[in-house]
Amino acid sequence: MKYVIVIPDGCADEPLEALGGITPLQAAHLPAMDHLASLGQSGLANNTPAHLPAGSEVANLCLLGYDPDEYFTGRAPLEAAAQGITLGPQDWAVRCNLVTIEDQIMKDFSADHISTAEASELLRAAQAELLDSEEMHHSLEFIPGVSYRNLLVYRGEQDASGLFSRDTRTSAPHDLTDLPISNDFPRGPGSGLLVSLMSQSAELFASHPVNIARVAEGKRPATHLWLWGQGGAPNLPSFEQRYGVRGTMITAVDLLRGIAALVGWPRIEIEGATGYLDTDYAAKGRAAIDALSEYDVVCVHVEAPDEASHEGRHDAKIEALEQIDQCIVGPIIEALQGFGDHRILVTPDHPTPCSTKKHSHGSVPFVMAGTGIEKDSQSTYSEESSAASGRCYEKGWDLMDQFIK
Repeated sequence: MKYVIVIPDGCADEPLEALGGITPLQAAHLPAMDHLASLGQSGLANNTPAHLPAGSEVANLCLLGYDPDEYFTGRAPLEAAAQGITLGPQDWAVRCNLVTIEDQIMKDFSADHISTAEASELLRAAQAELLDSEEMHHSLEFIPGVSYRNLLVYRGEQDASGLFSRDTRTSAPHDLTDLPISNDFPRGPGSGLLVSLMSQSAELFASHPVNIARVAEGKRPATHLWLWGQGGAPNLPSFEQRYGVRGTMITAVDLLRGIAALVGWPRIEIEGATGYLDTDYAAKGRAAIDALSEYDVVCVHVEAPDEASHEGRHDAKIEALEQIDQCIVGPIIEALQGFGDHRILVTPDHPTPCSTKKHSHGSVPFVMAGTGIEKDSQSTYSEESSAASGRCYEKGWDLMDQFIK
């Protein structure tokens, strides 16, 4: 049996007045996804328990069949795993965004999608000026990632209680777009250090050559470090241990790369996959089809719909969904016919409404079809049709059991 999972990140939405009271999923032309709905089963799955963050870190663990109350420790440790960083029992990883803050308003959680080279240069300056001169410098290190997505790693002493704890509270910057930040600074154990680094970075970055050049080019500067998503070392059983099948991940986002590493999936890196709206959708589709010859499960994650939502651009979200349908889902459906028994699942991780520009709690629509999956009465893929099916997984991690087993 071959299995394909396609994750159009954050594609679930709410009816929009600009679209005549329908959602981007309903407005988009999605013949391949609608075809799956007419062949198989639709429904809803809740991947974001109310007591946990409504983000991709929790939602994608749930989507892949892992109970977050048992396995989730924080977002940053998942991204650390993507970079091959091993965390010890007293170590912590903290997500480090480069952001644009103006007049205490979060104007851009990505610093205008700053380049990786520029971000790395700013982080080198932060390491030299903010950490290497501090008495704790030996245990703290900024680690560049991709674009605005970076890390701060704390190495705790084995006989100490550590700098942070589960009571440390931080806020995701993508949930603060165009909002005041004054009430969203870190709180709890270790927060003093995090707030200090965030505040000091503003002075350091204001005169940095990278930002001077960006402003001259008409781009937003990276005004601050924003520290959040902290957590200790996770311990996940492999996907193969749980389900008896070998999988692989196709994604341009470190969070999904990290989850893949922790569940024992190798990643397939795609030239032209950007994690943004300009990603090479067709290349991802081709890579997924090629991977079917080697792996039992191929998971294709596409960040573009989520990025469009964070920018409040329903038109870009519709375009991203149509590209996913045409360049990924459609070709995969056709290719699967040559592999005998097979199943395909299309589902986002969490909702990201264009109206709020941030992740939200709530169930997401899924559609799955293939060998052994009985047909229901739905013929289109959307939030409304999935709800009409009456099928709902309140514990989203149970859906993977149904899909695989």
